[in-house]
Amino acid sequence: MESLGELLKSWPSGQSFTEKAERKLTELMRDPLIGKLLDKYPDLDEDVLRLNLNRVYQYVTEYRNCSNCPGLDRCPNDYEGHYTLLSSETANGLTQLHDRKVSCKKFIARQTEEAIRSRIRSFYVDDAALRRGYSSDEILTSDLERAKAVGQVLRYIDRTREGGLQEEGMYLAGRFGTGKTFLMCYLLQELAKAGYSGVIVYMPDFVEDLKSLMHEPAKLKETVEMMKETDLLIFDDIGAENLNPWVRDHVLGAILNYRMERKPTFYTSNYDLDALERHFSFTSKDGDELHKGQRLMDRVRPYVEVVMVTGENKRGRK
Repeated sequence: MESLGELLKSWPSGQSFTEKAERKLTELMRDPLIGKLLDKYPDLDEDVLRLNLNRVYQYVTEYRNCSNCPGLDRCPNDYEGHYTLLSSETANGLTQLHDRKVSCKKFIARQTEEAIRSRIRSFYVDDAALRRGYSSDEILTSDLERAKAVGQVLRYIDRTREGGLQEEGMYLAGRFGTGKTFLMCYLLQELAKAGYSGVIVYMPDFVEDLKSLMHEPAKLKETVEMMKETDLLIFDDIGAENLNPWVRDHVLGAILNYRMERKPTFYTSNYDLDALERHFSFTSKDGDELHKGQRLMDRVRPYVEVVMVTGENKRGRK
């Protein structure tokens, strides 16, 4: 933003700098904003404003900029997303004018959005699903066939907001493309607004990457610890991954063993719980191991509310 000194220098010559400043003061004194300032602080007078002419000019100019805001990325004020606010106090017969920078609503809104995004991490899940904002009305009306499932998710969000982090998570089961991931992204966003951290993991890609992490123990430990400690953990499309015994028993098992009775874990799947148990019981290396599948399901089944997501396949639909 152009300073008052630069503005006065740009005025046509023929007047002294003091005369130009007096002209500018006279112009500012006619501004309704200064009238409101004088009404608020009766001890303020023209002499005090003259001594603080640069502050007064900045106050009025930035207020005008904000009134005609071109958008946060094109903010013309000295500090993006901030404006000058003036206040006055009188002590021992001396009236002083003070200025401070205040965040505008757009800046605060962007900070809030960034704080929400920072609480959510995704692995192999399309970030667009997380960045998008959804209203509860929209998710209720976009497919009435899944209204029951939506109601369960909304009630879960309300319970968490009112009573704090729940021990029980949710297991969303249903056909392809019915919006299970979409509902979990909505839950993550809504609870991130309440201050909870979250991680969403697309299981088929995650399991493939875990195999390479076997050779990077420090990175593997960091990833597993993050999934243990996050407030909300979502395993997306579980059952579609190609499991091996190490991933099942030493990674997934360790995460779920830590989280049960501590923090909620969420799942989306095309399988119901019984079918998922059969999936966990078979690996390409060791074949059927029914007891190991059952042991893992003992860390899933008792700690989830089952949500059947019905409706039409929305993938590829415009």
